Amino acid sequence: MDVILTNARLVLEDRVVDGTLVHSDGRIRAIDEGRSHLPAALDCEGAYLAPGLIDLHTDALEGHFVPRPKVIWPDARAAALAHDAQMAASGVTTVYDAICAGGFDQAKADRRALYEVMLDAVDSGVERDLFRVDHRIHLRCELTDRTLPDLVDAALGRPTLALASLMDHTPGTRQWRNVEHLKVYLSGIGKGGADIDAEVADRIERARGAVADNYSRMVALFASSGLVLSSHDDTTPEHVDEAVAAGCTISEFPTTMDAARAARDSGLATIGGAPNVVRGGSHAGGVSMRDLAREGLLDALASDYVPASLLQAALALTRTAGLTLPDALALVTSAPARLARLEDRGRLEAGLRADLVRFRLADDTPRIDEVFVAGRRVF
Repeated sequence: MDVILTNARLVLEDRVVDGTLVHSDGRIRAIDEGRSHLPAALDCEGAYLAPGLIDLHTDALEGHFVPRPKVIWPDARAAALAHDAQMAASGVTTVYDAICAGGFDQAKADRRALYEVMLDAVDSGVERDLFRVDHRIHLRCELTDRTLPDLVDAALGRPTLALASLMDHTPGTRQWRNVEHLKVYLSGIGKGGADIDAEVADRIERARGAVADNYSRMVALFASSGLVLSSHDDTTPEHVDEAVAAGCTISEFPTTMDAARAARDSGLATIGGAPNVVRGGSHAGGVSMRDLAREGLLDALASDYVPASLLQAALALTRTAGLTLPDALALVTSAPARLARLEDRGRLEAGLRADLVRFRLADDTPRIDEVFVAGRRVF
């Protein structure tokens, strides 16, 4: 049966029009300008209707498994479902759940015990059709961890695994090139002065020798995997060169303008953190994503650690970086779809999946009214 959504502000690729969208059997069937007067038409009351958001990197899943330091939620399925509901309420219709393979330092010791538990929870939720939105796995490969190859082996072949990123969180490089920012972060999760110095030293020692060995092994492994591969926290043009050589197509969260320019020159797409846009800067001292957007160096956004930031950030860029609404929303819809090789979603176009988000603005804050995933109302 056709579902007719009318009196909506349709956000198309190149313009916003007042019109009507028809969907049925999970697909968009028609898009027309003007209002439908059919009795069955549902009045959107002038709200925006846009493609469902696509989030290529969110760390939010882990927060539902570990809601407090050293507190592991005993029901993995309930944790995954709570995360799924949060994503739907944020307007996200396709999510890549970032799960850390490695990086089990003192501050994140629970990750080791939960690694396969979280992988299994996503797989099981997809297999049993328990989720509201479309879930895939983004495997965060921590090159500083000597156990990384075994951890990746446990994830390869899983039906939900679709994207992997190569990360190096050695203190003194990339995201933590300024070690003082790392110390501030550690103090925020309850570490004291002596403990912080000891952990920084421990991280440096554990990374020594592991990064180079893991890098060569991961590059060889992912070359034939068919997965989308990204680099992480590129800081210098040399980091970008390494990413290109590794077969990456995405530079995720570049930390400097130089790295973002090098990525553009090398043909890598850049993904920025949406919280960075909303806050006006990076919590770790990196470049402002607003500045990248102004320079035309930002290709897509990911929610990183705040799911609701995705739509907020896109709208903020219309005010702070001069983007049009279609161009801003493309950063969270059609652009990530293209980067993830998802050809069936990300745009309001006849024949594509009816992944839709209806929202309106309370001043500058978006309020999500309704979300459809493949034509099914999930929020």
